[in-house]
Amino acid sequence: MSVIARLREDLANARRRDPAVRSSAEVLLGYSGLHAIWAYRVAHRWWRAPGLKLAARLLSQAARAATGVEIHPGARIGRRFFIDHGMGVVIGETAIVGDDVMLYHGVTLGGKSGGRGKRHPTIGDGVVVGAGAQILGDITIGAGSVVGANAVVVHSAGPASVIVGIPGVARPRKGATGSAAVGAADTDAEAWLDPAIYI
Repeated sequence: MSVIARLREDLANARRRDPAVRSSAEVLLGYSGLHAIWAYRVAHRWWRAPGLKLAARLLSQAARAATGVEIHPGARIGRRFFIDHGMGVVIGETAIVGDDVMLYHGVTLGGKSGGRGKRHPTIGDGVVVGAGAQILGDITIGAGSVVGANAVVVHSAGPASVIVGIPGVARPRKGATGSAAVGAADTDAEAWLDPAIYI
């Protein structure tokens, strides 16, 4: 996918995800979460190139200062990723984030150990993470899951789970069965909105 096609996809995704959007120009100029994602995509490319790790790290820190979102350039993030409101999001170096994932403000995808191996979470496709949630350690959140606001998640959860509480406890999503639990429909507001999880 070309750079221009990726930018257009990210813009279209932001418009689809946020009902407050009035125009692409508004998103392009005013959405710090989107700016952070674009800076990450450049920094990640540099991170993988010989001799550019320092430049990648400096770009990620400049993006953090400008947007309030810190994404380590070593993290692996899929397509149509969206950060709503942006501020306070932290994504660690070994985090893996699938396609069609949405994070709200204050989310941390962090580590629990000082080791140099995989120490950050893996987030499956179509996951929604509520404001202030902390997902910590080398754990996996299955595709199509929802993490409630302010949950502290330290254990893996299977696909199509709802995870709430401190520590986070997973339960199956209502009406989610098999492969039908995962997919584009799960990223629509009506599919994941549940007042009990306070997103």
